[in-house]
Amino acid sequence: MPDVVRTLDQPASRRFGYWQNALSNAFVPLEISAPGPAQGGFRGRLRGVDLGVLRLYEVRAEAHLARRTPQLVTSAPAGCYKIGLQLRGPAQLAQDGRQARLGPGDFALYDTDRPYSLRFEETHSTLVLVFPRERLGLPEDQVARLTATRVPGAAGLGALVRPFLVQVASVLDSVDTRAGVRLADNVLDLLGTVLAERLDCVPADASSAHRGLMLRITAYVEQHLGQADLTPGQIAAAHHVSSRQLHKLFHAQGTTVSGWIRE
Repeated sequence: MPDVVRTLDQPASRRFGYWQNALSNAFVPLEISAPGPAQGGFRGRLRGVDLGVLRLYEVRAEAHLARRTPQLVTSAPAGCYKIGLQLRGPAQLAQDGRQARLGPGDFALYDTDRPYSLRFEETHSTLVLVFPRERLGLPEDQVARLTATRVPGAAGLGALVRPFLVQVASVLDSVDTRAGVRLADNVLDLLGTVLAERLDCVPADASSAHRGLMLRITAYVEQHLGQADLTPGQIAAAHHVSSRQLHKLFHAQGTTVSGWIRE
């Protein structure tokens, strides 16, 4: 079952301190500040669950600033990446000399072992994913080029991320341990595929690359279902693979290309 933290469960005078501790315990040690008038009766809610190596949190809170300082990085390294997906309200992420302004549907990646800051200027809702850096399956020196860069949620493969993660968050109450591990694999494969596309490279793990290719293919099919001439040949050509390779990918999933389209 997901863990839930609510500041409203605390007396008004203790709410902001409670929120500071909750965020540092859930993610990594952070410095948290908020506008003076907000600290007395701060409203925040944190809902999180472990899915194998992936931790997923839904954060709803009033305006505040979270900073991962050089001192905190040195004293408490974590070796993780975080993905922040905005659901409501704006956010501003800064890391490695870059700043990303995120609106609802946008997401960005950041590294827990380098200083960063996250500013929320108003009441907001965010999905946050935390996972070991090596699990992304991409070269770390290449991924460093993507920190604090906005991935728009309304175009390209980025458009797959928001509905998928929102759906994952909606079923957390009913996911058992084994299903949670498989679900985490799917989430990380999708993220690896989206980020690999932005880097113009492929995931280091071959099985991850195949799963990423399947995600791209099935997304393409869904986007073109209205076309009467949608064929395996067209789908293969759009993804620069042979028809034989396309059929092998679907066979490994226990189905066929035509059968999947019909379904």
